Amino acid sequence: MSPLALRILWPSFIFAGVLETMVFAVIDPRDMRWFGGVPIGWTPVAIYSITFLIFWSVISGAGALTALLSLTADEVNAPERGRWP
Repeated sequence: MSPLALRILWPSFIFAGVLETMVFAVIDPRDMRWFGGVPIGWTPVAIYSITFLIFWSVISGAGALTALLSLTADEVNAPERGRWP
């Protein structure tokens, strides 16, 4: 795995854990409903897991977009396109 990917994924992993802790300190997963309607009906562990993966992917996407936007035009248009610095 490239160092850039690790620099994006590791902090986003930590922050996703912090964000999940903050969210579920306020919300009980057994009381969650689909857009205010019927209860979700999943186990709390399933809700924690899916929520963590959603948080991690969104935060990782933001970090990857930031890394992409920090590249210069020469780095983006370089002939070695498969590699970020």
